[in-house]
Amino acid sequence: MKKLRTRQRIGELLIGSGLITNEQLQIALKEKRPNQKVGEKLVELGIISEQRIMEVLEFQLGIPYISLFKYPIDTKLIHIVPKEMAERNKLIPLKKEGEKLYIAMADPLDFYAIDDLRLSTGFEIEVSIATKEDIQKSINKYYGLSDDMEELLGIEQKSQYREEDNVTDEHSPVVKLVNQFFIQAYQQRASDIHIDPQEKEVVLRYRVDGILRTERKFPRHMLNMIVARIKILANLNITEFRIPQDGRIKLNLEAYSIDLRVSTLPTVYGEKVVMRLLDLDSAAMDLRRMNFHPLNYERFIEMIDKPTGIVLITGPTGSGKSSTLYSALSRLNTPDVNIITVEDPVEYRLEGINQVQVNTSVGMTFAKGLRAILRQDPNIVMVGEIRDTETAEIAVRASLTGHLVLSTIHTNDAISTITRLIDMGIEPFLVAASTTGIVSQRLVRRICQDCKATHMPTEREREIFERRGLHVDTVTRGKGCGTCNMTGYKGRIALHEILVIDDEIRRMIMNNRSIEEIREIAVKKETIFLIDDGLLKVKEGLTTTEEVLRVAISE
Repeated sequence: MKKLRTRQRIGELLIGSGLITNEQLQIALKEKRPNQKVGEKLVELGIISEQRIMEVLEFQLGIPYISLFKYPIDTKLIHIVPKEMAERNKLIPLKKEGEKLYIAMADPLDFYAIDDLRLSTGFEIEVSIATKEDIQKSINKYYGLSDDMEELLGIEQKSQYREEDNVTDEHSPVVKLVNQFFIQAYQQRASDIHIDPQEKEVVLRYRVDGILRTERKFPRHMLNMIVARIKILANLNITEFRIPQDGRIKLNLEAYSIDLRVSTLPTVYGEKVVMRLLDLDSAAMDLRRMNFHPLNYERFIEMIDKPTGIVLITGPTGSGKSSTLYSALSRLNTPDVNIITVEDPVEYRLEGINQVQVNTSVGMTFAKGLRAILRQDPNIVMVGEIRDTETAEIAVRASLTGHLVLSTIHTNDAISTITRLIDMGIEPFLVAASTTGIVSQRLVRRICQDCKATHMPTEREREIFERRGLHVDTVTRGKGCGTCNMTGYKGRIALHEILVIDDEIRRMIMNNRSIEEIREIAVKKETIFLIDDGLLKVKEGLTTTEEVLRVAISE
């Protein structure tokens, strides 16, 4: 009973510490799943970080809180506590002193797990607190695949990798190894997995928060086995290694539902494989949680709420364009509208929306799909990307005949999109008549909330802010901690630049006015450019000036 009462007081203690409000606690209590803890829900909602909760637990229970990053864990103890038990109860052994076994747990109030451990090991258990994420990273690092790796390293380069058993048997080392790639990438919130063949080794890299980092390296002869296993999962031709192939993997591993888009590419040292992890939760986010500046949010909602016109989202690959599009579609998705999309590929399945897959090998192009869609009585059409003149012309025609068209296009900023459309052969008067608005978007890394610290801005930073007519007193930076792998950043946020095409800008487009003249009008209409949105987010303590300048051009 003591355990239950203590847990019930966690919310009250967080309120008492001034870390959350009573309203936030009530929201978490209302929205949490039946067996979910209030603390977990608060973290999920972004109200508080897990580390802050750990600090409160430490204060309340008198149990020490530790960060496992670079903690000298005694690897001999890994064999005392089975991996299954460590995973199930989110705990890891740290050290042994006499008859005492020191462990780190995410939930120090789980007395059943502590009793189980005491009975199975014969040691007295001393508990400390660590975040769930810290423990999971340590389990991945120390339990890993040591035995399987030994077995894999023993496989000769030419003798066994072609045997089908090695890549289809669920208990074979290579299958376990590839599964581990997926699980670790998912747990680290990676967006892509890269398997890079090099002259003497194979490098596994994860893209986390937009930055690629090396996870581990393997002997060169393991490449063929790893690639063969991935190809089997993605239903690709295992014997074809001279041409690029694309596929998709869907599987459930250790309670994780993993969905990946696979691409292979022949290189001089073998096939390079890149896998994009598709996360449906982030794809269909609430627009209110997408870091729009209040003015930009108001303008974007006004644009997509119009019954006709084209709304374009522009930016480089990996700038979150698809997530913004899907979030907009989720908001517009009501029973009284017919929404049809044509995509290449269909990455996320959305309930209640008709999604069409482009297939160029049978002649199913964006243009052909879009033509067919217009005969299906749609209200809203989403085109994955405007790549050519034909698609652009049909999209323009669709918007002028009473449809709302959402799409993406590759340009550097919102205003240069107008020039791009005209260069594609669309008449200026059609561009002006059909386009409602253009959104330029970039992603920057978010400062880690667990190690952020306030600093005085540098002279260079003051200059950058002053040039944009802004004043800054303090800036925030992450010091680096276990939660963010000593990077100072965790997660990403979007920067937006929204150009509303109103009557004045329409007249300028029809009169073939220059980009500079359109920009002057946009400035007068209080358009927030990418650099300005970024610097405003720096002032809010969400990101750093370095991150903003990495993706936005300072004029």
